[in-house]
Amino acid sequence: MTHTMTNIAIVGASGRMGRAVIEAATDPSLRCRTVLEMDTKTVDSQAVAAIDCVIDFSSARGAIRASHLATEHGAALLSCTTGLDDEAREAVLGAAKKICVMVAPNTSLGVAVARRLCRDAARLLGSEYAVDLIEHHHHRKADAPSGTALTLADAVSAGSGIPVPPSRIHSIRAGDTIGTHSVQFAGPFEMIRIEHDAIGRQLFAIGALRLAHWLHGRPSGLVTMDDWLDHRLGHQAGART
Repeated sequence: MTHTMTNIAIVGASGRMGRAVIEAATDPSLRCRTVLEMDTKTVDSQAVAAIDCVIDFSSARGAIRASHLATEHGAALLSCTTGLDDEAREAVLGAAKKICVMVAPNTSLGVAVARRLCRDAARLLGSEYAVDLIEHHHHRKADAPSGTALTLADAVSAGSGIPVPPSRIHSIRAGDTIGTHSVQFAGPFEMIRIEHDAIGRQLFAIGALRLAHWLHGRPSGLVTMDDWLDHRLGHQAGART
């Protein structure tokens, strides 16, 4: 499934990530264009009708708004907001009954690969290796642990079959660090680390636009970053590829 161009609406357009997505959309190689910034007071009805995918980098309230917008116009939804409350989570997941939805706290390809590596490492190493997850973000980030940290912890749990205790997830909020995540497996006489460093915020903007283009036109349902990785590998992941 290919599309020449994907029209996107952005909820949270006035925030750091929203602005980064708008800027990245000017790159023609990403095959996306911004047709609507939902933070503006005036809404162009023709632009609304053209939406193919809604990208949300906002808040719990914004996530609910993005879910309704995408559902109303039959567009895909890429939900990137972290720290969602139960009501917002229900709205996002409920939208998957009518449209294609992806929940992606981190839109980096590198993080998606790190997540898969963590799952495989946990499966191979087993309970003999103690797991610690350390994540470091700028002092303005409100939620802790980060959505990415929780996603990596889930990957470890999926591999080992053992939940990662909250006490083994360590959050640092200081300075201007964009995002660093390190998962370490400590065993007899050795330690293995899987680490990802975000060097620039553009990383997530580019990833979000790549995902938006991939989501465009897909059938209703909840898809994951693993589905995207499988697609990149050329695998058939059911009807989603």
